[in-house]
This record gives sequence, C-alpha cells and structure tokens, in this order.
Amino acid sequence: MVARSSEVRPSAVRHSASPGAGGRRGRGAGRIAGLGLGGAALLVLLTGCDVGAAFGGFGWPQGGITPESHRMYDLWIASCIAALAVGVFVWGLIFWCVVRYRKRGNELPVQTRYNMPMEFLYTIAPILIVSVLFYYTAVVQTDVVRTTKNPDVTVEVVAFKWNWQFNYRDGQGQDANTVASVLGTSEVIPILVLPTDRSIRFEETSRDVIHSFWVPELLFKRDVMPGKIRNVFEVSKLESEGAYVGRCAELCGSYHAFMNFELRVVSPEKYEQFLAAKRDGRSTQEALTAIGEDPYAKTTKPFETRRTEANFNPDDAPAGAGS
Repeated sequence: MVARSSEVRPSAVRHSASPGAGGRRGRGAGRIAGLGLGGAALLVLLTGCDVGAAFGGFGWPQGGITPESHRMYDLWIASCIAALAVGVFVWGLIFWCVVRYRKRGNELPVQTRYNMPMEFLYTIAPILIVSVLFYYTAVVQTDVVRTTKNPDVTVEVVAFKWNWQFNYRDGQGQDANTVASVLGTSEVIPILVLPTDRSIRFEETSRDVIHSFWVPELLFKRDVMPGKIRNVFEVSKLESEGAYVGRCAELCGSYHAFMNFELRVVSPEKYEQFLAAKRDGRSTQEALTAIGEDPYAKTTKPFETRRTEANFNPDDAPAGAGS
C-alpha cells in the first residue's frame, strides 16, 4: 500500500518534464527584461525633450515669467513623467500576466500562498515613490512661499466689488505709506505696472468679500481676504516685459466676471519714471504715455455692465407683456 504523501500525480510529472517548460521560463524572463528596458528607454526619451511643450504641459499653464513659476512647472512635469513611467510598468505587468498565465486547459495552476519578494516590492515601492515626490514638493513649496525682509518693490493689492486698487508702498505691513496708487473703474481697466529683475512683494486685502488675485503667467492664485488678514507672497523677479491679463479667480458676486486688471511689466528705468509721474499728480494713463506705453489695457477691456439700466423689468415694457 502506497502512502498518500508519496503519491505523485502523473499530470504534474508531465508538466514539469515537458521540454518547453524551460523555454517558456526563458521567454518570460526575456519579456520582463524587455519591459524594463523599454520603460527605461521611454523615461530617458521623455526626460531628454521638452515634454511640457510636446504634451501641452499636461494641463499646467505654460509661459511663466518668474523663477517660481518655472520651479512649479518643472515639478509638475517631473511628477507626470514619474506617474507615466510607473503606469507603463504596471500596465506592462498586467498584460504580461494576462498572456503568460492565461488558461491553457482544465488543469488548475499551482496554488501559491504568498510571495515574500513580491509583497515586499509592492509595499516598499509606493512608499519610496511617495517619499520622493513629497521631498521635492516640500523643497519647491518652501522656495516658492519664501519671503524676504527687504524686497525691492512692495505693492498692496486691494480688492473690492468689483474692481482693484494697487497701492505702491514705501515699506511692508499696514503701517507703511502709499506713495502712488492705481484705481480701476467700470470704464477703465486698472493697470499694475511693475519692473523686471526686481523682487516684488504683494500684500493683499479686501474691503468686502473674498476675492482672488490671479495672473496666469505668475502661476500664483492667492485669495484676497477681508478684515485684518493680509495674504502675502513674493516673486524673486519678473523675467519678461509685456502685458499680461489678471483676473479675480474667486466667485465674489454678480459682476465677478468683470473684475479684470492688467499686469504691465516694464524696465526698471521706465518703472521709476512711471512712479515719478504718479507722484507728480498725473493719472495712470498720463504716466503710461510718458514712458512710451499704451495708456489703456491691451489684454482685456471693460465689460458693458449696464448697471444703470432696468435689465430685468424695463420701464418701457408694454403693460401685460409676457408669454
């Protein structure tokens, strides 16, 4: 009588002794090696070209004009490349398992209780990936939100329903003095004039509700709070002269969509001439004309608010009119 523990299934013998088993194992190892080399080649290819321009920035705004905007953009692109590399590797393993371990008959495959190397891999690998992303995110965030004691230019951004006021200050904080001011109206878009190659500090406050100061090329979108809260941030410099549209990015009321402004970046010499003209009592349009700039906004225009009209119940509507 043969003991049960010494029984050997013929099917198992045939399977292990089949001449193609070693070949299949070799081909499987070759597929894994090819997958790894392909992923590495893809990663090298992506990091060796301007991936942001090729793929539209993966949804991130392009054309930043500050060093901070470049750092945030680079972090986003690197994170997308890392996510794509991990995704390609995982998808490749899934498809390889589908092909390699597809059903080939009625015989059950070998049942495995656990695989320590595999469990170690899918536990440690995500922790390493998240740790690396967290580290670089913390480094970039710390650099982006850093403020200095003596910036070259300080601007107080005052938001109100539904426009902007920009005050050029002689220091930091609420106790500083305003040396020049730009005030927007329903008919004239306010223009914030700033110099290149100078550190700039923005101090934001609101007179009524929460607004949001946003210039897409700065890649900053900061809430403007009412009360005693002053939201402060800095940019180390503006790199490109030009006109850039600014908006309120917080739904603040009926005329939120009309709350635009323009950032006009000029040379430091023109900036000093602009401030001098404002100190002499000239209007913003006259000061801009004096430095050879367009006196009115080029990137946006005033909306027709029709605030003086009875839009919903016109006075000249015939009695009883309606559907």
